Amino acid sequence: MPIESGSCASARQAKQKRKSHSLSIRRTNSSEQERAGLQRDMLEGQDSKLPSSIRNTLLELFGQIEREFENLYIENLELRREIDTLNERLAAEGQTIDGAELSKGQLKTKASHSTSQLSQKLKTTYKASTSKIVSSFKTTTSRAVCQLIKEYIGHRDGIWDVSVAKTQPVVLGTASADHTALLWSIETGKCLVKYVGHVGSVNSIKFHPTEQVALTASGDQTAHIWRYMVQLPAPQPTADCNQVSGEDEVEISDKDEPDGDGDGSSDCPPVRAPLTSLKSHQGVVIAADWLVGGKQAVTASWDRTANLYDVETSELVHSLTGHDQELTHCCTHPTQRLVVTSSRDTTFRLWDFRDPSIHSVNVFQGHTDTVTSAVFTVGDNVVSGSDDRTVKVWDLKNMRSPIATIRTDSAVNRINVCVGQRIIALPHDNRQVRLFDMSGVRLARLPRSNRQGHRRMVCCSAWCEDHPICNLFTCGFDRQAIGWNINIPALLQEK
Repeated sequence: MPIESGSCASARQAKQKRKSHSLSIRRTNSSEQERAGLQRDMLEGQDSKLPSSIRNTLLELFGQIEREFENLYIENLELRREIDTLNERLAAEGQTIDGAELSKGQLKTKASHSTSQLSQKLKTTYKASTSKIVSSFKTTTSRAVCQLIKEYIGHRDGIWDVSVAKTQPVVLGTASADHTALLWSIETGKCLVKYVGHVGSVNSIKFHPTEQVALTASGDQTAHIWRYMVQLPAPQPTADCNQVSGEDEVEISDKDEPDGDGDGSSDCPPVRAPLTSLKSHQGVVIAADWLVGGKQAVTASWDRTANLYDVETSELVHSLTGHDQELTHCCTHPTQRLVVTSSRDTTFRLWDFRDPSIHSVNVFQGHTDTVTSAVFTVGDNVVSGSDDRTVKVWDLKNMRSPIATIRTDSAVNRINVCVGQRIIALPHDNRQVRLFDMSGVRLARLPRSNRQGHRRMVCCSAWCEDHPICNLFTCGFDRQAIGWNINIPALLQEK
C-alpha cells in the first residue's frame, strides 16, 4: 500500500506540473503576434535596401524557426520532467519489490535504460523538427533555380532512356518500352521522327558524335544503327509550366498520367529499317554507346557480356566477359578509348582499349546491390549509382575506395553528369530527381507536385549544357520526358 500511494502522489504531482506547464505554453503563444509585430516595427525602422516582400518573407521564416526551437525547448523540459518522475518511481519501487531491495547496480541499469529511450525520443524529435526547417529552405531554393520548361508526350509505354544529339540540329531522343524511339524538337515539344525498326522494347538511345545517326539497343537481342533527317519547326511561345498549386508531395494516381498520344506521335515520319544491325548477343541488349570517333560501338546485354563492334562492317571485335550476372549499362569515355560496364553482380568494370594489341580490365567493388549505371566525368573520375541507394565517385587511379559517397532514400537509376559544372543528376525509383556536386553535397531537388514532375519511377537523366532553353532532361515510366532549366550559377551560389 505505501508503494501505491507513493506512485499516485508522484503521478498527481507530474500531472499538476504538466497542467501548469501547458498554461505557460498558452501564454507564450498568445504573445507571438505581439513579438512578430515588434520585430516588424524594428526592421521597418532600420535602413534596409531589401524589398518589403523579401523582408516579410524573411520575417516569416525566422518566425517559423523561432517557433520550432521554442517547441523543441518546451518538449525538452517536459521530457526531463518525465525522466525525473520515472527515476523517483523506480527508486520507490526498488525499496520493497517482493520484500527485497534491488541492488544499486540493477536500479541504475533500469533507470539508465529508460533514460536512454527517452533521450532517443528527444533526438528523433529534434532531428525531425530541424529537418523540416531545412527542407523548407531547400524547397524554396529548388523552385527558384529548377524550372520545368517542356513536356514531351507521345510514347505509349514507359521511357527507359533519354539522350541529346551532339550535332546540329540539336534534338532530343527517347527510347521506350513501346518498341519505338522518338526524336523531338526541344523548343516546341513536337515529335520529328519515329524509329520503328525494333520488335522489342527499346532500352537505350545514343547519338553519333559527328553525324545524324542514332544507336539504339533493344530487348529483341539486337542493337540498330539508323540515320535520321530532321528539320526543326519554328519555335512556339512556351506555356508557363511553373505555376505550382498544392504541396510538393501530392500523390497522383495512374489515371492522371498522359495518354501517350498527348502531342500525337502518329503523324511523325517513320524510319523503318536500320543502316546496320548488331546481332551477336543471346539476350536482351540493355544499353549501347559510341566509342570516341564513332567508328566503333559497344553494347551491354543480359547475357552477361559486352560486345565491341566495328560500325562499318558490323563485325564483332571483342567480347567482354567477366561479369557474373546480367549487365545493366555501358558508357564510353568522351575523349579516350575507355569503356565502363555495370552489372547486377554489384560491380562495374573498366575496359581499356587505348592499346590496340591488348585490352585490360579493372573491377570496382563498392556497392552491395545492383549497379544500375556508371558514367565517366572530366579527368579520371567515374560516378556509379546502385539499387543499394548510394552513389559513389571514384578516382580511376585508386580503385580501392570511393573519394565521395552520396546516400539517398531510394534506388538510383541511370545517372548523368554535367561535365562543365561537375553536377550529378540522380533519378530515383521514388519519382524524385536530385542534384549533387562531385563532393557529395546536395544542391537541389527538382520540383514534383500535382502540376509538374514525374508521376512514376524516373529512369534516366541527360544534361545538355549548351542549350539555351533546357539543359537537363529526365524521362520516366509515366511515358513522358521533361525538359528542365537549371539556373546553375544560382544553384552553385546557394551551395
